[in-house]
Amino acid sequence: MKAVILTGGEGTRLRAISGGLPKPMMPLLGTPLLERTVALLRENGFDKLCLTLHYQPQAIRDRMGDGSRYGVSIEYRQERAPLGTAGAVRNCADFIGSEPCLVMSGDSACDFDLRELAEGHRGGVTIALTAQAEPLPYGLVLTDRQGRVTGFLEKPAWERVVTDRVSTGIYVLSPEILSYIPQGRPYDFARDLFPRLLEAGVPLYGRVMDGYWCDIGTPQAYYQCNLDALNGLYHLPGGSEAPRRILPCRDRARLMRAMGEALAEFGADFSDGLTVTDGHGKAHLAPLADRSALALEGDRAAVRRLEALARRLEERME
Repeated sequence: MKAVILTGGEGTRLRAISGGLPKPMMPLLGTPLLERTVALLRENGFDKLCLTLHYQPQAIRDRMGDGSRYGVSIEYRQERAPLGTAGAVRNCADFIGSEPCLVMSGDSACDFDLRELAEGHRGGVTIALTAQAEPLPYGLVLTDRQGRVTGFLEKPAWERVVTDRVSTGIYVLSPEILSYIPQGRPYDFARDLFPRLLEAGVPLYGRVMDGYWCDIGTPQAYYQCNLDALNGLYHLPGGSEAPRRILPCRDRARLMRAMGEALAEFGADFSDGLTVTDGHGKAHLAPLADRSALALEGDRAAVRRLEALARRLEERME
């Protein structure tokens, strides 16, 4: 499968700590974010990548090369002048071709199941969403019960906040969407393209993703992302260790009881925490001793499904 990574931004807000590095090259626990992103894409079946370049392009080319060291193939499209998020993707039309393509920002860290996102694409545009308790810095996305997008609120004041679901800047695009993007001039997904698609009646869908996401655009967010990786909230793609996730909760004992009741009929083992083995692999769940949180470890797909169940059960406990 194909993916476009937007890596042309200057990272102005990170200049105080970046030393002029492009944002995608900022290290996360010693490894550039862009390498983490490529590892995530490869793990999810995306092996043909196109990187959009503008700011310090050679730093990215020199590090990433043709992608062979990462188990993928990488092409590049360089912009003489900034083309905006959508304009940069339009510049990759020859790479995208006639099949749906994943688009993601090189400025954000996540461990989403991107294969599932792509396989659930229903045409038009699918936008990966996540819930944020402090959504003001992001673009809020309004959807109906079927997941179809009904509107956007770009970086609103608190008085206008009506949802906690924000766009992560990760999209699946059907190839015909490129015809709505002007060629050779700046054009933005949130500001220009999505309002045009809504007006034209083109289907846009929002899909709420399980897992971690962080835009590292500010020093505070960048440092927090590194701490989250150290604390197990963010599973670093490309690691050889079994995935481990920490799920904060309000009442760990009560949530463990709910999980046990939900999984007892599926042959869960309660001899040491809670262990489940099914068609998705093996996963172990246990409460932490020092804080109200659960630790999940095991096969990636099994861990994700156990985490999703825990989140649903905790919501019902409110």
